[in-house]
Amino acid sequence: MRPMLPILALTAAAVPLAATAVARPETPKQALAAAIAAPTRTPANVARDKYRHPAETLAFFGVKPSDTVVEVWPGGGWYTEILAPYLARTGTYYAAAPLPNGAKGVQALQAKDAARYAKVRIAGLPAKPGDATVPDGSADVVLTFRNVHNWRFGGADQAQAMFDAMFRMLKPGGTLGVVEHRLPEARDGAAEEKSGYMKESSVIGFATKAGFKLAGRSEVNANPRDTADWPQGVWTLPPSYRLGDTDRAKYAAIGESDRMTLRFVKPR
Repeated sequence: MRPMLPILALTAAAVPLAATAVARPETPKQALAAAIAAPTRTPANVARDKYRHPAETLAFFGVKPSDTVVEVWPGGGWYTEILAPYLARTGTYYAAAPLPNGAKGVQALQAKDAARYAKVRIAGLPAKPGDATVPDGSADVVLTFRNVHNWRFGGADQAQAMFDAMFRMLKPGGTLGVVEHRLPEARDGAAEEKSGYMKESSVIGFATKAGFKLAGRSEVNANPRDTADWPQGVWTLPPSYRLGDTDRAKYAAIGESDRMTLRFVKPR
């Protein structure tokens, strides 16, 4: 019987090693990669990854799967398809928009796949009486993608009020991530009211006035082919193609807009 002891000892030692290997938790990077690669994403949205760079963008903003994340004005739900599953296990995802119309894209995703989007919370922003809201000081990260121009558009400037609202949502030390179509600094600022493009200095100014500190810039969403002077503004370019078939190949070759990617923090 004595010769069996080394074999038994080796076997016993191997069991916990094997169990450890099987139980090893998924890293945030792996979880994000899985959410981006999910076959449930809309094919048309996947086709835009080359312009929107979700993995690099969310990594730059430091979004973790355990975070409480608010996406402000999520539109059709392009990022919802990634963020909601990524945060579903240990985090929280809010879609904050003017209700009811501003959340229609997210609600359509919920209707299509109730289980996948079951934990999504919808909040009013700006909120009307009776709307659910994001509690002040509750969010680890607030994100907004290509929306600042909507708040500045047409001379009805809501931008400062929106940055103030995002500041209130965040915990001290929390992160605000902004992606926005970029207007060259030398251009007339009046173009911000009609072109869909914003100057970086304008966005930083709104954020700073709200109380944020600029913590980083990334060129991950830059496109030097975009000169930001198109006949129908940013909507001349894909995916909108507002000119229809006129010069479509030219605009397809340029690609989607040049975008600033800015990270701000709420001071502790």
